[in-house]
Amino acid sequence: MFDSPLSASAYDVLGVAPDADDEALRRAYRLRQRATHPDTGGDAAAFIQVQRAWELVGTPEARAAYDRGHGFGAAAPAEWSPWQAPRTPARDTRPRARSHGHPGGWRRERYLALIREWAGRGVELEDPYDPALVRSAPHAVRRLLADALAEEATARIVSDLGMGYTVWHDVEAMGRGGSQDDKLDHIVLGPSGLYGVLSEDFGGPVRVRRGELVGDGVGEPPIAGLLARMRVIARAAGVRFSGAIVVLPDEDVLDQVDELGRVRGMPVAVVARSALSTVLRRGITGVRDIGGNEVFDVRTRLQRVVRFV
Repeated sequence: MFDSPLSASAYDVLGVAPDADDEALRRAYRLRQRATHPDTGGDAAAFIQVQRAWELVGTPEARAAYDRGHGFGAAAPAEWSPWQAPRTPARDTRPRARSHGHPGGWRRERYLALIREWAGRGVELEDPYDPALVRSAPHAVRRLLADALAEEATARIVSDLGMGYTVWHDVEAMGRGGSQDDKLDHIVLGPSGLYGVLSEDFGGPVRVRRGELVGDGVGEPPIAGLLARMRVIARAAGVRFSGAIVVLPDEDVLDQVDELGRVRGMPVAVVARSALSTVLRRGITGVRDIGGNEVFDVRTRLQRVVRFV
């Protein structure tokens, strides 16, 4: 919770300064709890955020740990950078999904270039992922890092599905290259079907309205854009996608899995990150499984045309 570069801190959610005393913090929590409670006309998603914020800072022990982790305390360790690229894990001998491309790579590169330009006109920063630096950066810069982290999280989940799955990351879809609007975050192929996957982090609660995502942090229609990029890949490779999946942080959705039915002719599901593995194993409702020979044929066709941004 609140570990997104876009999300408000626990203190922001409660409406107090990070150095507020315990009594002021407690009063703020009670006020926000009453204001957001669904029984009194408040918003359910906002009420959940208030409860989670209190869990993080409601006791002295929890608050001290939170302050150290988010850079608010004077003794925050300099080496602590929650948004660094994942380190190479210890060797794991379990069979992994076949993986191609660099998940989140394009956005991380853009983030590093822009944060250095914004903070020091291109000079080297001691830590471009320092929490205080990240949270003070312009929204567009923080958004790049948030989406890179979202893509990396999806990649880790998909890799654990096993050798029956193949995934392509950061796939060029529109043919122009070098733009976040031209790429498909992930293509996942397995026994349950062929899926186009969008990994997003809007920094707050998201709802579905008329087959599209809406919320304070949502800009251009994400589902429409995902489907458009999938159509480009499908035509180029001569394949048919089984469905589209939008993956969001657990705290930003009310339902773990929200199947929208067909949107512009394509089955679409909005999925909490913790439920992604289950959805990819079972497939979206009504989508047929595909056999070994078909999986091989689809994989071969995609390998011939896939290019990475």
